Amino acid sequence: MKDWVNGQPDEAGLSFRDRGLAYGHGLFETIGVHNGQPRFLDDHLMRLLEGCRRLAIPLELDAVRLEILEYAALLRNGVAKLIITAGLGERGYAAPSNPLPQRLLLASPVPRYPSENAEQGIRLFPCQTRLACQPLLAGLKHLNRLEQVLARGEWQGANYAEGLMCDAFGHVVEGVFSNLFIVSRNTLITPALDSCGVAGVMRSYLLRCADGLGVMTEIRPVTLSEFMAADEVFMCNSQYGVWPVCTYAEHEWPIGPLTRQLQQIASKALDS
Repeated sequence: MKDWVNGQPDEAGLSFRDRGLAYGHGLFETIGVHNGQPRFLDDHLMRLLEGCRRLAIPLELDAVRLEILEYAALLRNGVAKLIITAGLGERGYAAPSNPLPQRLLLASPVPRYPSENAEQGIRLFPCQTRLACQPLLAGLKHLNRLEQVLARGEWQGANYAEGLMCDAFGHVVEGVFSNLFIVSRNTLITPALDSCGVAGVMRSYLLRCADGLGVMTEIRPVTLSEFMAADEVFMCNSQYGVWPVCTYAEHEWPIGPLTRQLQQIASKALDS
């Protein structure tokens, strides 16, 4: 399936002068598509809308929604990556007074992950790359992903399915491409993302589900020592659902009951 630019199949792509290419001035959403329907579309669009507000990129939300629905219907099954850039610009950081954003939709096949990741749990790699603290960008899925590129380059092979990333103060924040949850004393805890990190769609969904189940939840800073002392640990992502974490460095965890319960809820949402 061809990629789209501004709602049309386009082989030419973006101008070399696009601010998304020059400065990473833009955002993206990675949207799973199942039987022609985009998963978690409202969550993706709400995050995108907030990102466009902060980056001063005009967004016609209803038009983007219809475009994604049309693209998903043609794709049927796979991943639709939506990229919004701030459009053309001249040399220099100053944004144009009347930006004309560009929209890209790129199709990829359904990602295939080893079944063992979900069934038996994963090992986390201790990434040395730190997430810089920038509250103005915290939570957004902006185009500046070099921290994740550097972190993912720290390990090779299949021994580790994900890596753990901390902020500059040593607090655990997230995985390279996943959000983190821990369970401690029957409370579901996920790190606060007010200084760095990406507010993932599956993270938001699981927090809502946990509230509906009557599970106590907390969103706050998590120290490395608290992470190591947790009763359960798992990662989540809107493409694979929930992966239990069994090993980090020399520490091991069992796969706990709340992890399994939320994993089943996530799997059901991804299969529907």
